[in-house]
Amino acid sequence: FPVFSLVDARVFFVDLLGCTEGRSASRWVDFDFFGHQLSAHLCEAPEASPAENSVDGDRVPTRHFGLIMAWPEWEALRDKLIDKGASFVIEPKIRFRGRPGEQATMFVKGPSGNVLEFKAFRSEEDIFRK
Repeated sequence: FPVFSLVDARVFFVDLLGCTEGRSASRWVDFDFFGHQLSAHLCEAPEASPAENSVDGDRVPTRHFGLIMAWPEWEALRDKLIDKGASFVIEPKIRFRGRPGEQATMFVKGPSGNVLEFKAFRSEEDIFRK
């Protein structure tokens, strides 16, 4: 994914989110993103503003990435992000409450404008429930 500063990416992913750094070079760095490899690559120019789609009353950026966490881990990360004053695109909330697919979700924006979604389900069976 594109970043404008590897220094800022390291601060966001390591210091704020708690990821560890893996391999790196002068123009890229890999992070251990909660057990998944995420590769940040230096770029010079911002990409066009992403479009949005309406999902359960929120304007969700169409270009985003994220992961599913265990509910207690999601709550701990939510509290940490709130305490550190993270920039939320969509505030932490429960989406589709009482319906199939009910989930805890939040969207944060990184220093290069990349949007990350963190979500949790009460059970794994709910992840793709219709």
